[in-house]
Amino acid sequence: MHNGPVPTFDEQTWDLTVFGEVEQDVRWGWGELCQLPRARATMDIHCVTAWSKLDTEREGVSLRDLVDRGLVRPKPSATVLVQHCEFGYTTNLPLSAAMGENVLLATHFGGDPIVPEHGFPLRVVCGAIPGREDREDVYLWKGGRWLRGLKFLSEDRPGYWEQAGYHNRGRVWVQERFSGR
Repeated sequence: MHNGPVPTFDEQTWDLTVFGEVEQDVRWGWGELCQLPRARATMDIHCVTAWSKLDTEREGVSLRDLVDRGLVRPKPSATVLVQHCEFGYTTNLPLSAAMGENVLLATHFGGDPIVPEHGFPLRVVCGAIPGREDREDVYLWKGGRWLRGLKFLSEDRPGYWEQAGYHNRGRVWVQERFSGR
């Protein structure tokens, strides 16, 4: 499920912008993004519609790594990350969850580039790493396809599905699927 058609990708004009409650806005073109430090993770993904896919191998860029290296510098006031995607789609994540090793700005799945229908060239993947309960595991919808921007906020702002009745946090293990409205 997604909002809008599958977008076309133009390597020459595509970019990712980091803005909001950060010390300095950052913009990377496709070539620059591909040069950022890479991370791999094997994680289970869980859909709000009650299916799961275990042991998925993802590759991309770790937000936590970008922050640790000083490439992205959130202000102390930042508590929420809103993902801005093609066609106006947004989804929110507490910054504490977005900084986990179970969240990647993913470019690859199973060793191959993500296919367009699943978010190529860049999507956020939120998963669960088996045997690790030291992080906040959220449903897959909390990771946006066709990512174009990361906005750090000091106050929460529900995204597309959250405004439509999905739970604002979306934690897997406590079944936070819908808001109950």
